[in-house]
Amino acid sequence: MVIIILAFIPVFALTGMEGKMFHPLAFTKTFAMVCSTILAITLVPVLCTFLIRGKLHREEDNPIMRVLRAIYRPTLSWALRHRAITLSIALLLFCAAVYTATTIGSEFMPPLDEETALFMPITDPRISLTAATEILRRQDAIIAADPQVAQVVGKVGRAETSTDPAPVNMSETTITFKPKDQWPKGLTKDAILARLDNQLQIPGVTNIWTQPIRNRIDMLSTGIRTQIGIKVFGPDLRGIEQLSEQIKQVVQQVPGATDLYAERITGAPYMEMTVDRPAADRYGLNVADVQDVIETAIGGKNLTTTIEGRQRFPVRVRYARDFRENPQQLGDVLVTGSNGAQVPLSEVVKISTTMGPSMISSENGLLRGSVLLNVRGRDVGGFVDQAQRAVRQQVRMPPGYFIEWSGQYQNQISARKRLELVIPIVLLVIFVLLYRTYGSVREAAHVLLAVPFALTGGVFLVKLLHLNFSVAVWVGFIALFGTAVQTGVVMVIYLEEAVARRTAADGTLTLAGLHQAVMEGALLRLRPKVMTVATVVAGLLPLLWSTRTGAEFMRPLAAPVLGGMVSSLLHVLIVTPVIFLWLRERDLRRAQAL
Repeated sequence: MVIIILAFIPVFALTGMEGKMFHPLAFTKTFAMVCSTILAITLVPVLCTFLIRGKLHREEDNPIMRVLRAIYRPTLSWALRHRAITLSIALLLFCAAVYTATTIGSEFMPPLDEETALFMPITDPRISLTAATEILRRQDAIIAADPQVAQVVGKVGRAETSTDPAPVNMSETTITFKPKDQWPKGLTKDAILARLDNQLQIPGVTNIWTQPIRNRIDMLSTGIRTQIGIKVFGPDLRGIEQLSEQIKQVVQQVPGATDLYAERITGAPYMEMTVDRPAADRYGLNVADVQDVIETAIGGKNLTTTIEGRQRFPVRVRYARDFRENPQQLGDVLVTGSNGAQVPLSEVVKISTTMGPSMISSENGLLRGSVLLNVRGRDVGGFVDQAQRAVRQQVRMPPGYFIEWSGQYQNQISARKRLELVIPIVLLVIFVLLYRTYGSVREAAHVLLAVPFALTGGVFLVKLLHLNFSVAVWVGFIALFGTAVQTGVVMVIYLEEAVARRTAADGTLTLAGLHQAVMEGALLRLRPKVMTVATVVAGLLPLLWSTRTGAEFMRPLAAPVLGGMVSSLLHVLIVTPVIFLWLRERDLRRAQAL
């Protein structure tokens, strides 16, 4: 029952963070644990009746067990005689693990190497399509010249889809690398990207590096195309832009901030053409005639539609570029009135150039700007915590303006809130089940102590491997909870059975008999516990060594389980018998006093 309940933690923790369906990782883990639990209580006993036959050997006949028992017996005996020292050491290790946990960074998910890269430079909103295309060609040529790059594909502006509202000043280049076995020894993807970033430094261009799949996920879930986005909300676009620039200057001072870009909102030039009605009347022109010429000259006018297969294309006519290149040339365009008079457009229209927004973004009915950035060289959670403090201290928010931190950090906060809610509830349920089993709060708490002590080794190994706390790491810890509680329950059962046998053999239980019973029960538990730990370690060690695709995600999943199994082994074999003996001695002395 405990294992099945623990299996559902990832479902509650991960479901809802990225959509409306079960998270694939959570569902797979839950299904596997439930099925393994059912098989353990149904199929395994049946197979034992068929497979365990013939002469059964004693544990003492196994040379490995003889060595282990020779080490374990004096160690356990010393621990039972020096219980205060043993418990103090265990508590000290736990406190050290808690302190170590405070020094470990945090992130939503480990960065998965897609073996490709997405280069997303952003230029000035006033740039023309011709200039943007020329910059893209130069950048793609530099990238393609790198010896580790196999293919480069670039795009300027938006594609033929409504889901990609990219302005002309934002381009995308998808980079495919050569196989890693063709790279020089010791070269990493980060080193290649750093080299390309240095070569692609162009004045007026902000470089943003990400990965194609990661970028699409971030855009769909948060609307931010980088790891972190600071959304700025307010009533005025110019005020939002100024506030975004202030935030950028502050965040730029925080170590780890890269690819910073404060979204330019009001920097695009617009040509305003206002019809001078009195002048048009003097020349005998009506407003419709003037507006029709303006529409045809600049925007173009649809004359008909051509059909090619299943596709339809409008046929549009407008003035040649030479006649609409600048305001002066537009002013020379002739307007023909209904009376046949031809008048230059500049005589009846006031032409001016103003600055305005290239694209207006809104969210929940509010105007929105954004500051985009990536984090390199440190964890995302620690960076955001430091950046939030800096922004609160140095940036003054005018009335009606506020900010919201988004991107991958938004998913991280969602996951943390769910874990903070679900894990205590499930631990409480486990405690209630243990209490119903033993009928004692002390026994239930005794078994439940295996969970925090199992976390000790997991935390140390996560720190040793330089990993950050993420959903993958916490899923690994959750998987460890079930094994830790299960082994604690089985150890207590072995100890209770040993005490019952000693009581039946001696007729009464003495302090010496209790001590011998605890030694016997713990020694019987040594072999199955070692086999459990050896099986888990043998199964998960290849995940730590793997360098293939997906290893970045599987390593954080395996590390807490491996480290926790080692600390759980020491706790169950040493600390659990010590606490059990201490509790039973108190009960025995109390009964003798009565």
